[in-house]
Parts: sequence; structure tokens; C-alpha cells
Amino acid sequence: MGGNRSGKNRGVELKRVAVIGGGIAGLAAANKLIEESRSRSAPLEVLLLEKENRLGGTILTEEHDGFVVEGGPDCFLSEKPWALALAERLGIIYRVEKTIEGNKGTFILWGSKLHRLPEGVMLMVPTRILPMITSSLLTWRGKMRMAMELFIPPRTDGVDESLSEFVTRRLGREALDRIAEPLVAGVHAGEPEKMSLAASFPRFKEMEDRYHSLVRGMLARMKTAKITGRWTMFVTFSSGLGELVDAVEKAIGENNIRKGAAVTAVEPGASNAWRVIADSGEVLDADAVILSAPAHASAKIVSGLDLELSSLLNTIPYVGTATVSLAYNEKEIAGSQRGFGFVVPRIENRRIMAVTFSSRKFPKRAPAGKALLRCFIGGAQRPELVEQSPEELVKVAVEEVADILKIKADPLWARVYRWPKSMPQANVGHAELMRRIRSRLEKYPGVEIAGGAYEGLGIPDCVRVGENAAIKILDTIYPKSNPY
Repeated sequence: MGGNRSGKNRGVELKRVAVIGGGIAGLAAANKLIEESRSRSAPLEVLLLEKENRLGGTILTEEHDGFVVEGGPDCFLSEKPWALALAERLGIIYRVEKTIEGNKGTFILWGSKLHRLPEGVMLMVPTRILPMITSSLLTWRGKMRMAMELFIPPRTDGVDESLSEFVTRRLGREALDRIAEPLVAGVHAGEPEKMSLAASFPRFKEMEDRYHSLVRGMLARMKTAKITGRWTMFVTFSSGLGELVDAVEKAIGENNIRKGAAVTAVEPGASNAWRVIADSGEVLDADAVILSAPAHASAKIVSGLDLELSSLLNTIPYVGTATVSLAYNEKEIAGSQRGFGFVVPRIENRRIMAVTFSSRKFPKRAPAGKALLRCFIGGAQRPELVEQSPEELVKVAVEEVADILKIKADPLWARVYRWPKSMPQANVGHAELMRRIRSRLEKYPGVEIAGGAYEGLGIPDCVRVGENAAIKILDTIYPKSNPY
């Protein structure tokens, strides 16, 4: 890597920041460092180090036979502004793709049948009466219990409630089992009984505190969205999420990126600087470091620096997932319900968590007359499935979708992507854990962490956390009182 640095700008020594980990948080951090250093006229060298031979982490877009295949996430929430703001600054906002609203809808498998999620249910919260009354998903008892949400007083004791406790308290057990749990599993791959409401879904708690009701809070939020909304709830890019990775990589510049460069340790160097040690034995001197690798990987990197910090990072649990994309002729799935896909409650005892109808959710995902489905497997409920061979995972996916959707034909082809220990879980107590991690990091000015394990899972939150880490680093190595 090389440890020597040179270069002056108005008599100020060139500073160097090492960003360890090339997922979207690390990419956002490196890009923000470069943007901010230019706006501040602060001389800075940025070096992004990624152990794999590609960037993007679980964001992986491939093209096959005219299909756009997403190996990891396929979209992000538009209401969280940070990813869209990054796209705007990168000049690719015109490439943002909205969902096909004519196909809008989500189904839930219950009693071995697909039931449409009632229209107006937003992130498990009902906002319309008639669709709830006529829904086949819930019993009358369950519907009445959800309607009582308007009269449930807010909890004010400050306890870090689990998502399961919160949903059951406000909406009832049926809402948890038949709506919240499968929706959460399909997105977070987690278990509601363990997930921290405050860390995983802070807006629900904010709604309860402010409006004393999720229904009233969601209606207020929808009113604001109608006034300011430009996008659909979920968005991607015309050729897939890989476009965002490619654009950030280009903005950072190939001279500032090292792929295939695994880091084994960060330790104190001379003059309050840091030494970044690669598995090859090379050493890089840096004035600051951003650890944007997964928490368990960062724990190993800092184990020689601070055992307590390493232990705290290792406390954040991860689960593995796999996606299996299946291509069909459109006529083979023509009888399936129109929608973006379906989710599967754990009580159904299936081997898949969810299925996305990719070619119905976004345009240009499949050639004319073809269809693309994507199955989610594993997570906290069935972690052992992720360890199966690609052939076994394809067999699981084909059998499950054939049974549920009554598809008789074999797929034209299949693509498998396995992501072991890829999904961090913000369980009950996560906020206190983060407080302890941040407190420990205060001992080491010039070292920051970034990623989905800390303060929000999902692409926009990873961008936000990465950019915030970059600003903290610049404020540390170039204090605002310093005229540069």
C-alpha cells in the first residue's frame, strides 16, 4: 500500500483517510470525504480498501439473456432522502426508476392461499376502512382489534420494546402473525420478538408519541407525501441498483480505490496517526480511518487496538440470506395475481420468506413475453437453508413457487446469490449497545464506523451513516478553527 505521503496545499500537510469496506456505506463515506474536502479547500487523500474484487457489498446487479437480475436488494425507500440526494449530486437522478403502479399490490400467504394485503395498509398500519372490512386475510375479531388502535394509549415508560410487543399491544396478535411478521421477515430477515422497535422502526414510536395512534400518524404522513411526493414508495435505477455503485465508484476515482485489499488490523501510528495493516503485510499510514466493513469484520480489525470495542461490535448479530431468481415465459405465470409479490408468515412453515415479481414491479426487468421472479430464503427463521448448495436452493425455490402459484413449467434458468452473515439485526437493547460503542470510540479520535449494523438498515440509511462519518472525520482532522 505504501506508507509515505507527500504534498502540500498552502503550507498544510496533505491528510489521508482510509475507508475500509466498499459497500454502499463505505462508498458514500469516501465520496463525501472527497466532496467536502473540495468545498472546504482541505487537502485530502482518500483511499477506499475493499477485500473483494468488486464494490457494492450486497448490491449486485447482473444482466442475463436480456433480464436485469438483482442478487441483493432491488430497490430503496424514496421517503428517506439520502440515496436520492446522492444520485442527484452524481448526476444520475434521471436514471431513477419508479415502480409500475398498475401492478401495485402485495399478497400474504395464509392458509396456503394468497390474500391481498388490504388497500390502504401502509407498513402494517391500516388507513382505509372498507378494504379492511372486506379483506379475507383477517377474521372479524382481528379486524375489530386493529380498529381499536385509535383508542390505545401510548406507552410512556421509555422501555425498549420489541416489534412483536409493540404490534400486539397496538394492533393485536392477528396483525402481528398475518401482516407485520411476514412483512418484516421479507425486508429485515429478522424475528419480531427480538427486534428493537426504537432501532428498527423508530417512526412507529414517533407516531405513537406524537399522534397517540399509528393510524392518525400514518394519515398525517400520507397527507404530507401527497403534497411533496415525486416518486413511488420504492425506487431503483433503470439498469438496476448497480448503477448507483458504478456512479459512486467513478466519482471516487480508480486511483483512490484498492480492490482485493483485505485489512487485518488498525493500530496507533506515529504522531497520533493510524497504521492500517493489510493481510499481505503492507502498511498504510493514515490520519483517520472509517470502518465500513460489517460489524463482525470490523471487530476483528480492531481486536488488537481495543478488545472491549471488538467485543461490543461482535455483539451485533447477523443472519444470512439467499436470493434465487427464476425466469419463465410470461404465459406460465399469467394466472398468478397481479402485484409486486407476496410474503410468507412463518406459521405457514414454508422454505421461502417472500417472492418478488421483479418484471411486474419495475420496467425493463425482463424481455417481452418473459417473467422474472425472485425468491428470498433463509433469514432468522431458517438460517440453515442458506448453507445449502446452489442446486438445492434452486430446487427449494422452484418447488415452493410451483406449489403456491400453480406453475407447471420449469424455469428457463435460475440464478442463486448467497449472502452469509449479511443482514445485521437491531435487537432489543441496540440503542444502549450503540451508546457503549460510541463511548468507546471517543477514545480514538480519527476512527469512525459506518454501515447498516449501526443506525439504520437499508440503502438510504447506509448512505446517511457513511456521509455522517465522513463529516465527523473531516471535522476531526481539519477542525473548523483551522484556516487550512
